[in-house]
Amino acid sequence: MSNMLKTTATSNPWNLPNAITMARILAVPFFIWSLVSISNDESPMRWVSVLIFIVIMASDGVDGAIARKRGIVTDLGKLLDPIADKALLGGALVTLSILGEIAWWVTIVILVRELGITVYRLVVVNQKVIAASSGGKMKTIFQGVMVGFVVSPLTAWFPFDWYFLFEDGLVLISVVLTVYSGLQYVIAAVRARG
Repeated sequence: MSNMLKTTATSNPWNLPNAITMARILAVPFFIWSLVSISNDESPMRWVSVLIFIVIMASDGVDGAIARKRGIVTDLGKLLDPIADKALLGGALVTLSILGEIAWWVTIVILVRELGITVYRLVVVNQKVIAASSGGKMKTIFQGVMVGFVVSPLTAWFPFDWYFLFEDGLVLISVVLTVYSGLQYVIAAVRARG
């Protein structure tokens, strides 16, 4: 009986992890709104934006953990999860660039890679679903940490050169990991076709 229920749950794409992923996507506009509403990057109210961002990012781990624990990993979940990541990251980067807090070249490099891989996944979805690589997961973690620090009002607390260098270092590492993980996907795709 339990095997039968597990099989049914696995074949049903509308499960709890996928619902959490959809909630993450729907929460992104609230995060963007908070950034625009609290455009002063040194305002203590910026912690509201950080909190919303952390909740959305943390729910990413929750949906994946539930799916793996219950054995209900679905192709829809594998597809929606990176889309939710891209929506949050893309919204954050574009908004931060508009506000002048992150250079546009950083946003462009990261989004070209992110959107390129997402479009590729959508194109090959009927042939093969490509899960996130280890480099992709590390990239996502670093991007999240980087955005969290840039969004935070810590520059008001640490108006020192070393702190600005620290944030710049996080941005640079995120860009490098983004490009590296993108190359991993390209290499994997070429090998899969060959």
